[in-house]
Amino acid sequence: MAGVQEQAGRARSIYLRGPVLRLLLIALLAETGYATLNISTMPVYLLYDRGFGTAVIGLVLVAFLLCEAIFKSPMGALADRFGRKRLLVFGPFLTVFTSLATVLVPHGAGFLEGALLVLLRAMDGLGAAMIWPAAFALMGDMVEDRDRQQSMSLLNMCYLVGVGLALPFGGWANDLIGPYLPELFQRSPGLFLSATLFAVVAGAAWFTIPADRPDHEHHEHHGEVGLRELRNALRRIPQYMLLASITFMGIGFPMAIIKIFALEQFAMSESQFGALVLPAVGAMAVFSVPMARLGDRMGRYRAVHVGLFLCVAGLTLISLGALFPAFRAPWAFALGGLPVGFGFLLTIPAWMTSVSEIDPKKRGSSLGAVMTAQGVGAIVGAPIGALLYDRLQPVGQFLGLGADFGRYSPFVGCTACVTAGWLLSLRILQESSHRSAAASVDATARIVKPPG
Repeated sequence: MAGVQEQAGRARSIYLRGPVLRLLLIALLAETGYATLNISTMPVYLLYDRGFGTAVIGLVLVAFLLCEAIFKSPMGALADRFGRKRLLVFGPFLTVFTSLATVLVPHGAGFLEGALLVLLRAMDGLGAAMIWPAAFALMGDMVEDRDRQQSMSLLNMCYLVGVGLALPFGGWANDLIGPYLPELFQRSPGLFLSATLFAVVAGAAWFTIPADRPDHEHHEHHGEVGLRELRNALRRIPQYMLLASITFMGIGFPMAIIKIFALEQFAMSESQFGALVLPAVGAMAVFSVPMARLGDRMGRYRAVHVGLFLCVAGLTLISLGALFPAFRAPWAFALGGLPVGFGFLLTIPAWMTSVSEIDPKKRGSSLGAVMTAQGVGAIVGAPIGALLYDRLQPVGQFLGLGADFGRYSPFVGCTACVTAGWLLSLRILQESSHRSAAASVDATARIVKPPG
């Protein structure tokens, strides 16, 4: 009993530490802003205000994901070299301007309109790539080894809750303010909301995060930035990057169409969809720390295994709607979402902690490389999911399954990829494999370290 009380007290003390709490609030607002912009607002804005199809929407989202993925590894290395604060300030500051510039892109300009929207989303990706490796690395720097998994859980909670809050907040902004705007701008309030959030994040990071000086003793290879650092990570931790890319390919499948799916499949308004999501957000916030403590007791690798299995179970229930009309209802979607949410709460902190501890001297670089692999997977999955959503609806009608078959097909693809990731995790994430990865890192360090 005393041990349990001590562990619970430690979790509360982590949360209440001033620097940790400030970083958590910054991370929460940042992810709410990015999800409001790219998941909540951009799909409906492009579909209804700009008149693009879901294939183009997927392409625009890929621009964000691709740039984020490409730059996460070098930004992680830059965070090691120049400090975390600079990236946490400049990343959101950049996205203030891209959010506002979106409404200035001329309507009906053909190729130029699409190209400018793609360019702006690519710049968003650069801003996001600055934030997350720096935030996870800074959190790893702030806490002791015994508290790292719980602190990563809190940071992961901010990421997940930010995504969850973006859906109702973006929807409410559009539903409340949009009707008073011209027809071509009725889904644009979410853009102004995201710009406001990014301005708050940049200011909060500037004024509340102390200037950090990287420990040059711990970062000897400052020239290893960009593709060279990514190649080094591929040699050091290839199995981690493979697992990340396959699993996040599944996450990418429904990313571009999730809100359009709710509006078309369930005939919901944006506010109604937000109301459906909000209880899940509250549950994630409440259970984040308990799930992290459970992961601590289970062990990091077992926590990943069990968490991914829960995700597979929930996604399977949702995917049944592709074939069986009885499962084409909001209750099945919400019920399937419960194990998915708990699974990610269990998986992501344990996963990020494992990556951050492979080589503490290159924590930012390792996290950035794995996040790049995750982004690459999402990049592959997002346009495929958007394409399946459009193209398989008439196929479903031809087969007698209705348009619902195409609408649910991205979730079927998601289930297949996450299942593959779970099976890979059973093989890759074992205690012996972690020791081997750490030993390989140590051996590489001995080879490249100059004599004397």
